[in-house]
Amino acid sequence: MAQDIATSTVRLPNILGSSPLPIVAVVNQKGGVGKTTTAINLSAAVAELGHPVLLIDLDPQANSTSGLGLNPARARLTIYHVLAGECTLSEAAVPSGAPGLQLVPSHVDLAGAEVELAGMTERETRLRKALTNAPDGIELVIIDCPPSLGLLTLNALAAATQMLIPTQCEYFALEGLRHLFYTQQLVRSQLNPQLEVGGILMTQFDARTTLAWDVLAEVRRSHPNELLKTLIPRNVRLSEAPSHGKPVTQYDPTCRGAAAYRELAHELMSRSRP
Repeated sequence: MAQDIATSTVRLPNILGSSPLPIVAVVNQKGGVGKTTTAINLSAAVAELGHPVLLIDLDPQANSTSGLGLNPARARLTIYHVLAGECTLSEAAVPSGAPGLQLVPSHVDLAGAEVELAGMTERETRLRKALTNAPDGIELVIIDCPPSLGLLTLNALAAATQMLIPTQCEYFALEGLRHLFYTQQLVRSQLNPQLEVGGILMTQFDARTTLAWDVLAEVRRSHPNELLKTLIPRNVRLSEAPSHGKPVTQYDPTCRGAAAYRELAHELMSRSRP
């Protein structure tokens, strides 16, 4: 399966809607659910299929930045400078170690951006406007959001065509999903009527436990149309890869984690909208 996915060619516009530039916000207000792991490895898996990707690290923790081998402290231009209007996305984007994947890095300074954004005009749509100057040739934008529903995440949702929701296999997951779906409806009604739920992705799935299967069944029951078929397993290689500054598809291309994210890339690209 993984080998077939890696060598196939998929028409990107069929997956992510009719937007000239599909934009996927990887979002969950809860930390530790595999959000950054998903942003990095999905980006690399899509790029591996031959579709150039821009990954925007919108999290002040800058884990997507460091996870791709870049030192956030040494970045000359970051997403902070983009939101402040000091540069364009094209100027801030840098190559990652993964072919076809560019990164707009983050920085700890971004932690203060929400306070600064509060006093700016059109504060919720600054990222959306910045995306009009995305690098040439990009076919997909993926945004790694912070673990909160503040102004930074709101900027991502105002810009996105779809939300991808990584969800850990635990009982608190359903409560978090309710908040996210409510937020999506608010954003649709006030800022971005095109925002769709692209899928709920179950992460850290341990098939040996009854809990994992019970939570999966409950999410399938409550959100049958949004739940993705791909399950991201608990896999030590997924945890190790960021310390080597590589996506898992490069760090260990044959491991279960790499196969799962390739499968996810394929599923998102072939998933038809209702």
